[in-house]
Amino acid sequence: SAMIQKESVKQRLDRDGEGISFTEFAYMILQSFDFSELYKQYHCSLQIGGSDQWGNITGGIDLTRRQHRAQVFGLTLPLVTKSDGTKFGKTESGTIWLDAKKTSQYAFYQFWINSADADVYQFLRYFTFLSETQMVAIEEQDKAAQGRPQAQGVLATEVTRLVHGEEGLQAALRITEALFSGQLSQLTSGDLQQLYLDGMPASTTCESELTLVQMLVDSGLAKSNKMAREFIGNNAVSINGEKVSDVDAVFNSTSGLHKEFHVIKRGKKLFHLLRWQA
Repeated sequence: SAMIQKESVKQRLDRDGEGISFTEFAYMILQSFDFSELYKQYHCSLQIGGSDQWGNITGGIDLTRRQHRAQVFGLTLPLVTKSDGTKFGKTESGTIWLDAKKTSQYAFYQFWINSADADVYQFLRYFTFLSETQMVAIEEQDKAAQGRPQAQGVLATEVTRLVHGEEGLQAALRITEALFSGQLSQLTSGDLQQLYLDGMPASTTCESELTLVQMLVDSGLAKSNKMAREFIGNNAVSINGEKVSDVDAVFNSTSGLHKEFHVIKRGKKLFHLLRWQA
């Protein structure tokens, strides 16, 4: 009954035709027990969340008081939303992790550089330590200039450096430039590991060698052997940055980048990373 009286729950129940699902209703119980257990095991006394988590957090405060006779606290912050009204959060699609093992530096950088024009100036203010004078100057220069704004590049650079350091930023820039220019030989083994994690579609093979036709079909870059041969014959296929026109070409790990990777490209924008498993 206490949960029913929560203002956040009452508002949902009172809206005609909306209601609240059992999953959402039970979520408060789970989060409340989380807070109580964190206090019990680690003496955690503060939970921070978005403003939409207020009811769940106060539920945990109440449960901790009842179970452990302890006072804990909650702090909520306004939700960051995009221009289309969607929430900027972990439950939305295409979100990122700060841990490089879950989101590579390259993917992290790309996430920010692909920010919408309508969002980027707000994100500069939220997620960087640039001065207000610098941000106003960037916005004014973008308004006066023709073509793509500079704000996305500044945002991606500043946030990637903040989270992953200068080395992580340089890796992201190196991968971005290599994919754009086709100069893939400059990529380090670590760079290719990043791409394998989440930079492009990727797969692993245990075969000792593969024909180019097989590589295109297995990667999904061609739907059939016939189509693969057509792409090769039309000079639309490159391997590790080099055009390949031989339909009988065969590859193995020794010809790969760092003897482990082949970057397959079809056309201008379709990529696949093949990793040879020893």
